[in-house]
Amino acid sequence: MTQPSTSLPRIAVIGGGPAGLMAAETLLQAGVTVDVFDAMPSPGRKFLLAGVGGMNITHSEAQDAFYRRYGPRQAALAPMLDAFNADALRAWVHGLGIETFVGSSGKVFPREMKAAPLLRAWLARLREAGMQLHVRHRWQGWQADGSLRFVTPDGEACWQGDAVILALGGGSWAKLGSDGRWVPLLAERGVDIAPLQAANCGFERPWSEHFATKFAGAALKGVTLSFVDACGQPCSRRGEFVLTASGVEGNLIYAFSAAIRDAIARDGQATVWLDLLPDRSPERLLAELQRGRGAASLANHLRKQCGLDGAKAGLLRELLDKDSFTDMATLAKAIKALPLTLYTARPLDEAISTAGGVRFEALDEYGMLRAVPGTFCAGEMLDWEAPTGGYLLTACFASGKAAAHGALHWLATTTCHSRK
Repeated sequence: MTQPSTSLPRIAVIGGGPAGLMAAETLLQAGVTVDVFDAMPSPGRKFLLAGVGGMNITHSEAQDAFYRRYGPRQAALAPMLDAFNADALRAWVHGLGIETFVGSSGKVFPREMKAAPLLRAWLARLREAGMQLHVRHRWQGWQADGSLRFVTPDGEACWQGDAVILALGGGSWAKLGSDGRWVPLLAERGVDIAPLQAANCGFERPWSEHFATKFAGAALKGVTLSFVDACGQPCSRRGEFVLTASGVEGNLIYAFSAAIRDAIARDGQATVWLDLLPDRSPERLLAELQRGRGAASLANHLRKQCGLDGAKAGLLRELLDKDSFTDMATLAKAIKALPLTLYTARPLDEAISTAGGVRFEALDEYGMLRAVPGTFCAGEMLDWEAPTGGYLLTACFASGKAAAHGALHWLATTTCHSRK
């Protein structure tokens, strides 16, 4: 690999997703020469996929609530988010010429609801600023002399510079570049890494063949899911999720996925409770069910009296025994609190995001790996997780900027030392 001669510091950014590109932009603004390496034929593959169904860039909720979305890692991420929060991210998007709006849920979207225009504008600005982009370069660790090793279509290549920022993603969506192959490369250097786990993922439970055939792909809308966490604290949220051939997935499930996953790891299973008709009080529902149905079937009775039909009625049938349908008081209680037991998270490669990764304890206060001086980490490869809704992207952008500032501090520090 030919490297132009320059007196400017050179930093490699490995990973062309949001965290890596934000790190590159921050470095370029500081006058540093930046080489971005990505294993895929083009950068931002997972970012583009996230925008297929409507690009959710961040969230407009109050800061305290926003920060709580990061759970146990809130304290570690807070300084990064303080420096580049949701408002700053939105202003940055506007600077690319992309308008945004706040949806009814509080989520913030680009006006066109797509990631591609944003990425195109961003890459154009980065190239104009001097970014050197190297695609189809898969990082393979370090040579004995400390230079970076890459496998390329033309064979092995090496790169030598002043610092490195790793923004390699997690372990989900391997076909888009986030495959977790970096884990052994850092582990052999003594970096403390929490095992990668699925986050924002679906879960499995066995359905009957009849139910799976009839309702796989059906959405349950306007339901409330409740769960009791490991500390005994109940939590509830209203939304929707999707029935799959082997279990459940969707936004309402993703919101609880970390707690469900941890409960399964601890107990072998996790039970959530569904209120299929959250707008009806238990008293009203019972009164409706107790009305005489004459010759009408129970299915028609449920549909006419309380509007329960389709996938909701099917799920009720699937999870309750026959005796529960003969007693209206029991049936009413089940509709308001239907137990759904889940047993296994779907495979890591199907997850929207990844939990686990480089522990923050393995980094110094500037985001540098204690075991590998001059190497910084950003994005989803760090040990944090968050629900969907803009929180994942916001933290990726913020951590990329933080890693860049850490690398700039390292350059300033090492330059000062070399002058002495």
